[in-house]
Amino acid sequence: MSRRRRTPPRLLTIAGSDSGGGAGIQADLKTFAAHGGYGMSVVTAVTAQNTRAVTAVHEIPAEVVTAQIEVVFDDIGVDAVKIGMLSSATIVRAVAASLRRHAGPPVVLDPVMVAKSGDALLRDDAVAALAEELLPLATLVTPNLPEAERLAGHPLEDEASILEAARALARRGPAVLVKGGHGAGDEVVDRLFDGERFQVYRHPRLTTRSTHGTGCTLSSAIAARLGAGAALAPAVGGAIEYLRGALAAAYPLGHGHGPVDHLFEGRFEVRNSVLDGGRRAELGIHTRRHVT
Repeated sequence: MSRRRRTPPRLLTIAGSDSGGGAGIQADLKTFAAHGGYGMSVVTAVTAQNTRAVTAVHEIPAEVVTAQIEVVFDDIGVDAVKIGMLSSATIVRAVAASLRRHAGPPVVLDPVMVAKSGDALLRDDAVAALAEELLPLATLVTPNLPEAERLAGHPLEDEASILEAARALARRGPAVLVKGGHGAGDEVVDRLFDGERFQVYRHPRLTTRSTHGTGCTLSSAIAARLGAGAALAPAVGGAIEYLRGALAAAYPLGHGHGPVDHLFEGRFEVRNSVLDGGRRAELGIHTRRHVT
């Protein structure tokens, strides 16, 4: 008797295209593949981008963004959604309208505002639209410290102000992961607030210039794990470990902020000099490719 093959989690990214391949939908699809998922994409904008700069942005018409979302949901179906670069208020509203029509799958919102190079990826008028239209629809929002500050509307100067920002965003509906990569010191502190309690993830800061697309990668890894049925806290913790492995194994490309190695696990056999087992143990990296 033949065994029926299990369908992988169906994972949809709604984000911009990065021609350099390190962030955006390219990073999302690589991350989905690393987690054993089936990746699908809705392109919201096309960027001319490399490791040093974003030199051009072409927004996709909102009706085309809507059409991409609708055809995927209507035919293939979706087990989890990751949202990244949306660029304009018009696109934000179009995405929100489609997600209301297709409520159900967990939604991980990465409020992408600025590229690693410092170039703006979200218009000023779109920030308010994102807060009003998409935060209530999200399962989890994953701002870095500058994004959390802008969304919360007050400076994040200490631990108390960071925790208050998380509470303020959670009052709009989603759980909140305030990422600590932009913080100071030798330790990165990520803070997850599920609406009732905080869970804090602490880990040594890795020194590398290959940090392009880390936010995209982390949010996609969380979405992949949620789409496979994981609970929120384990999904976040596992995604953080996965990102640390991808950062530790990153290879230098370009002359600016290079990409992480999304498929690092599959390269250990041929690139074991990059990160041997002892180094993995030292960094606390214990990731699995397939999430159950």
